[in-house]
Amino acid sequence: MAAAASEGSDMFDEIVMADERFHGEGYQEGYAEGSHVGVVEGRRYGLLHGAKIGSEIGCYLGFALTWQCLLQNCPDEKNSKKIKALDSLIGMIQKFPYEDPTYDKLQEDLEKIRGKFKQVCSMLNIQSDFRMGTERSSLTF
Repeated sequence: MAAAASEGSDMFDEIVMADERFHGEGYQEGYAEGSHVGVVEGRRYGLLHGAKIGSEIGCYLGFALTWQCLLQNCPDEKNSKKIKALDSLIGMIQKFPYEDPTYDKLQEDLEKIRGKFKQVCSMLNIQSDFRMGTERSSLTF
């Protein structure tokens, strides 16, 4: 009879412990799935955000190089100040750490580039609000 009582309590323990075991297994499966989904979503967000920053900076660089080329053909004192500002903008863009997503001053440096771009636009009497893209979506810098 002791064996039957022991066997009955083992079954009872298994039933009681099943809830805890299933809870633990479910937690582990959920945690693994959540981690995977988080990595995928983070990668997608990073690619999108990085592409936007790259597009913005590429636009600034193309703008600056074009104006630098145009102004070099008409050297005078006013244009030399504009050329210096363009050279400064180009230098800032060339030093920007494109390949280091962990760079801690990325946003700070990006804001400095945006500020320099606005300064150059002001010197050139050009509106600094560019829109890029199709009719459905556009980027505003």
